Amino acid sequence: MNHLTIQEHSIIRQILSETKKKNIDNISRTDAYFDYFKKNPDIIWSFLASMVSRNGGWNMCDLNGSTFPKLIDAGMRKQLFLTYERANWLIFHDVFPQLLLYQYSTKINKPMFHLLPYFNVSAFIQKEWARYWKENDRKRLTTALIINEQNVIQTPVIEHPVYNKKVFHSMIFSFQDWFHFSCVLFPTCGGEVYGASVNGFKSLSKRINLGKRLSSILFHPRLFPYFLEFAEKTPHTGSRYDYEQYFKIKLNHKTPLLRTSFPIISHHRHTYEDWSKQRKVSPAWLHLKARHHHPIHLTDWYFAKSNQLQLLLALQKVFEFNKWK
Repeated sequence: MNHLTIQEHSIIRQILSETKKKNIDNISRTDAYFDYFKKNPDIIWSFLASMVSRNGGWNMCDLNGSTFPKLIDAGMRKQLFLTYERANWLIFHDVFPQLLLYQYSTKINKPMFHLLPYFNVSAFIQKEWARYWKENDRKRLTTALIINEQNVIQTPVIEHPVYNKKVFHSMIFSFQDWFHFSCVLFPTCGGEVYGASVNGFKSLSKRINLGKRLSSILFHPRLFPYFLEFAEKTPHTGSRYDYEQYFKIKLNHKTPLLRTSFPIISHHRHTYEDWSKQRKVSPAWLHLKARHHHPIHLTDWYFAKSNQLQLLLALQKVFEFNKWK
């Protein structure tokens, strides 16, 4: 870093400081992504990130809600929370410096992407930012960011021995994956829900495809204004009440607020390896269009899954009652 100017040193320090300050928990990350989008509406990925991050918070809070504590033991729920949290922290740690450096570049009307290596980001995404500056292809950059961030978590989270054994090979994870209980939801203030279910989460290509599908839903010209209205009107708390408050049919769900349920977790990134030097970028990741094999309007699906969970809970109570008779 000796050849950098005093100004460049200052930019790096400021970006690292702001990233650390906003990478505290799911609430701070979600808000940071959305605030960034409002200032930089051409970087549409940041709105996608904020809406997916909301889902991360809702999934975390479900673990301490009225249903899952009766189905999953405390140790497993803690491990699931730590997995969500680690993946979300790593993505933010990687991508937010990129976003801030782009924002600074627009302010001085000069690309500063030569500083990206100082934030340990992949060679792949460095080239994509330079390409975006020249070509202004929002869709290409959004896809590139989806590819990059899913690759960022592949080795340290998905393939990590602890997470792999305790979470991704657990019965509860397989159950959620197989029955499509895990879903990324985009609500509206009119009480409607859109989105896509997550199936095959361990597969890198399937997660990238999911990201592309979610992007096509979120930025659909007819639907985008409703999702934006929801994001602007609804503070993110982690509770499913955030969107269930708009439902015409009220559900008897109780999910707590994230900051009253979970502690702040201290993270570190001990080692860094450029994933794009370890794995080839599949042409399908960049060029294959997102395909929807299932309906994207999920309001009825959501109520059906809610009823299924309650039925599962009732069956478990019957099983436990019979066991102790």
